[in-house]
Amino acid sequence: MAALPSTRLDPAARRALLETAATAIEAGLGLTTAEPPTAAARSGVLGEPRASFVTLTIAAELRGCCGSIEPSRPLVLDVWHAAQASAFRDPRFPPLDATEWDSVGLEISVLTPCEPLRAGSEAELLRALVPGRDGLVLEWRGRRVTFLPKVWEQIDDPREFLHLLKRKAGWEAGFWAADLQVWRYETELIAAE
Repeated sequence: MAALPSTRLDPAARRALLETAATAIEAGLGLTTAEPPTAAARSGVLGEPRASFVTLTIAAELRGCCGSIEPSRPLVLDVWHAAQASAFRDPRFPPLDATEWDSVGLEISVLTPCEPLRAGSEAELLRALVPGRDGLVLEWRGRRVTFLPKVWEQIDDPREFLHLLKRKAGWEAGFWAADLQVWRYETELIAAE
């Protein structure tokens, strides 16, 4: 499902989200005393329940990436919390420190709603998957894992994309279960320039 034009953010909203993410990280580093956005900052699209991820890089290498798959709070708050989680609570990395901050690349992915994909086999799923566009969520017995569409930039083969996503969940590359649940989504990417 392509993101409808109405789901695209205008330049002011994009800037506000980038500023929110940066301020959240600076607050976590103790560089500012800012608090999460107030109700006044949650107007319009920024106040709509949306899911997001914040990705941090240093020298083009991943430094943190956390977020939400399902919309549960206003977008601007979701970005605030995702930014702090990416900087300070991603279990793959130590917490970001102030000496790294000037080197950090910041990117926000705003997700479209997840769309269920009915696939009775891995082969069916691979036929339905659109490389370069689809983010993918797999869920089985309480374990849920996702790859953002941006991952296609490093993994352009659909089979490898799926196998690495399964490994991320702790499953074997050839794993398939009849009750495996699958969803896809797209993202609007917002990057600091």
